[in-house]
Amino acid sequence: MKDQHSSGQNGTDVTVIGLGPMGSALAEAFLGNGRSLTVWNRTPGKADALVAKGANRTTTVAEAVAASPVTIMCLNDYTTMYRVLDSAGGAFEGRTLVNLNSGTPAQARAAADWAAERDLDYLDGAIMVPPPLVGHPESVFLYGGPRDVFDQNRATLALLGDPRYLGADPGLAVLFNTALLAMMYATLNGFLHGAALVGSADVPAVEFAELALGWFMPVVLAPASLAEHAPNLDEGVYPGDLGTMEMNLNALEHIARTSVEQGVHSDLPRLMKELAEQAIALGHGAENYFAMFEVFKKSAAETGGSR
Repeated sequence: MKDQHSSGQNGTDVTVIGLGPMGSALAEAFLGNGRSLTVWNRTPGKADALVAKGANRTTTVAEAVAASPVTIMCLNDYTTMYRVLDSAGGAFEGRTLVNLNSGTPAQARAAADWAAERDLDYLDGAIMVPPPLVGHPESVFLYGGPRDVFDQNRATLALLGDPRYLGADPGLAVLFNTALLAMMYATLNGFLHGAALVGSADVPAVEFAELALGWFMPVVLAPASLAEHAPNLDEGVYPGDLGTMEMNLNALEHIARTSVEQGVHSDLPRLMKELAEQAIALGHGAENYFAMFEVFKKSAAETGGSR
């Protein structure tokens, strides 16, 4: 199909701006579901494969935005978004922007204000899967912003995966994304540090993984078990009848000492020990380990932390 060079002609269902690996995956999902598509990228050649499959390519951002009622952006960050979209001028008016950039909640809220000043409906979103999983029904995408804007575009967003609406606050999607990534990295670091510990005794990581991932995590740290404690977090109730923070501090001290003795990196276990000490100093010594939630809800300055 020929490139589209004039805005407003041969309009398409959706526009995708930014054709890195993720943006290209988004565009492929729309094309694979029979939606007409306009694309723009700073390096035009990145659109060649999509144009060959039927996408329309524009030479300017203004043409790209004007070509469709909804524009999906997938750029590196909000600064790049502003730099790209500032050239669109009045092409925004009456249209919808779904921003899937990375950043912070404050940046997302500022972007929503920026969009409102330009009469542009705005949703801020977060992609929770890698590019190969885009377009799968079970792949979760998070969105924050006006409910009516989400509802109007839900069918389009559902072509990318499972659209989860979090609320009117445009910063919620980025906030959830950050929280889930923090959990991911904490889990990865725990596994990697554990493998390093047993590796110091020449135990292969494969042998450790068999026990750690084959039994320990699914049984001892089962999602259902953690979910049972979620109501207690909301209520601030942490009964210590099956184990207290002071008991856990003893275990954390052993982890830190063992790390030093075995010659592996000890900063992570030392930090965990320090956090438990902060929890006890705040009066949670007789409560269970989930009382650490009360520490994480505060700043380091409030808890006496040094990091």
